[in-house]
Formats: sequence, C-alpha cells, structure tokens
Amino acid sequence: MGAVPSDADLRALAARLGDALHARHHRLATAESCTGGWVAKVLTDIPGSSGWFERGFVTYSNEAKEDMLGVPAEILARCGAVSEETVRAMAEGALANSHADHAVAVSGIAGPGGAVPGKPVGTVCFAWAGGGRPAAVRTERFDGDREAVRRQAVERALGGVLARLGAG
Repeated sequence: MGAVPSDADLRALAARLGDALHARHHRLATAESCTGGWVAKVLTDIPGSSGWFERGFVTYSNEAKEDMLGVPAEILARCGAVSEETVRAMAEGALANSHADHAVAVSGIAGPGGAVPGKPVGTVCFAWAGGGRPAAVRTERFDGDREAVRRQAVERALGGVLARLGAG
C-alpha cells in the first residue's frame, strides 16, 4: 500500500465521496469496528454531509455487531469478527437498519495486539453494499502502527464506496 494518508488526504477523499453521493441523491451508512467511528467522523467533518450521510454504527464488540446490525452469532463464532463473512453481514445489517442507499463496513486488527493465526496485525476486512448489487468484500493487510493501520482502513473504506459509485 502507499503512504499513510494525512488528515488532508482523508478530508479530500470524503469531500469527493460526498459530492458523488449528493449528485446521485444517495445516502451512506457506515458499520465500523476497528476504525471506531473514524469513517463517520471524516464524512461528517464535511459541511452539508447531513444531505448524504445517513448514520453510523460503531460495533466494536461482537455483541454490538449482533444487536445493532443483526450479524449472526454463528458467523462470528465460525469466522471471527475479522472476516469477510462478518463484514458482509455488517454492511447488509447497516442497510437493513437505516434509510441509506449504500453501506460500508470495516473490521480488523489494528494492533499492537490481537493477531491470531492467519490474521496478523494490519489485517482489515471491508464490505460495500447497496445500489441494488450484491455486497463486495475485500481483505487488506496494512503496515504500520495502530494509527497508520486505521488511517489506511478509513482511506480504503471511502475509496471503495467511490469505486462502487463509479466515481473512483
């Protein structure tokens, strides 16, 4: 992956996404775990975001993923919180529990601890849902400390929505 994005980089990306959503009269919901609401924060830093940002779910615990987004306990038990199956369910749950047209979900291991076999620190799973299409999922591995991993995850989450809108 490239350089760790700065605050200005993230703000510019969020503004581009906001413009793309606004132009389509679409709204976005977020479902976040390892980013702790950072995706929603970057989006709501943009003036006028209330016209295209619908809501954000910060579901750090497995219980929150189940309660707020309807992620099946069986998926969490079988696949873990950091899995493509879980983020797909998170994104679909964000759509089902909002009035948004699109949703992005993020769950990962930002570090410094938390690594498990096959899922080192820096592993982050993403899902993008909505727009009348099946959800898209992707797993990335980012380098750096906790902040660097989280910054890169925010960038990937926003960029993925832009790409899904055909505006990336």
